[in-house]
Amino acid sequence: MLGFQAKRLQWSTVGQARALMTYVPSVDDAKPRTVTLIPGDGIGREISDAVVRVVDVLKAPITWERYDNVSGTDPRTGGPTRSVPPEVMDSIVRNGVCLKGTLFTPLAKTTATESLNVQLRKQLDTHVNLVHGFTTPGVPSRHEDINVVVIRENTEGEYSGLEHEVVPGVVESLKVISQECSRRVAEYAFGYAFLNHRRKVTAIHKANIMKLSDGLFLQEFRKVAAEYPQIKAEEMIIDNTCMQLVGRPDQFDVMVTPNLYGNLVSNVVAGLCGGPGVMPGANIGKDVAIFEQGARHVGKDIAGKGIANPTASLLATAMMLRHLNLPDFSDRLSAAVLSTLETNDKSVLTPDLGGSGTTRLFSDVVIKFIEEH
Repeated sequence: MLGFQAKRLQWSTVGQARALMTYVPSVDDAKPRTVTLIPGDGIGREISDAVVRVVDVLKAPITWERYDNVSGTDPRTGGPTRSVPPEVMDSIVRNGVCLKGTLFTPLAKTTATESLNVQLRKQLDTHVNLVHGFTTPGVPSRHEDINVVVIRENTEGEYSGLEHEVVPGVVESLKVISQECSRRVAEYAFGYAFLNHRRKVTAIHKANIMKLSDGLFLQEFRKVAAEYPQIKAEEMIIDNTCMQLVGRPDQFDVMVTPNLYGNLVSNVVAGLCGGPGVMPGANIGKDVAIFEQGARHVGKDIAGKGIANPTASLLATAMMLRHLNLPDFSDRLSAAVLSTLETNDKSVLTPDLGGSGTTRLFSDVVIKFIEEH
């Protein structure tokens, strides 16, 4: 009996069991996949160069379809770019998967021109934004054991951009919340929790004030929650959420939010877990997935200096590889990135993590871990 217990303990963790069990691929899983790559603005190009280098060493079956000329700022006017180039949209639709840097949107006096980030979400109907925040050794944090997934409705709410000036000096902004969009983001959140063995989903709202709009969001959340009795469902007002996140983030598991609240909560989680250079994220639709850094920070102030942290984009790439049914490549990349952080070598870590390293040096160490394991 004791021998049996000892044998069971050898495979006591999910990671150990997964390392033992073979991955059974589908017939075409080993064939090269074409992925659209949009480096974006600011630090996007240097971060994308680092990702391409690492994936090349990893020898993952990925071919990049790269578009370096896509920017959120029109170089002719200095204002927002009016539309995503058709060939870029065609590439994303054709490939179904995209890795993207942040597209910077300059302030404008009119909402007639949406940011390219918002255009992509609406035109491709990537109605779910997912950001995974977690603490890891080597990354400074006020708290331990944070492991929070923020799932945000990505296409409506205050981000609908429906604003107009009623009379001079008075502006009206419309908040659009629909039953359909509220339900499908709730369905995704509970489905995600179920498939990832998560135990709780918390709906973030302001229904005490916005009784109709956020009330509709909560209504759909409750309907979907009833379909998953094994998962605990909670509700929390957005202002209390921010306070609770800063004080006791370990109480959260999966959070589901309307659009604007999700933007705020994701950035709070990013700050708790090490900053915008650490957290991976994704935008998910029915037929398209776009992977990016979770906090969407363009880093214009450090662009071109070679000191940007590639962690968020590398981990987003690991998420992408798992999405493409390439779990071994995903695990090896994740392990290499996390091992690099865990060294806590200040000569390797980038300045945002308290180090003096460069994008190139950090990537070199990640590559060394990949080659040695």
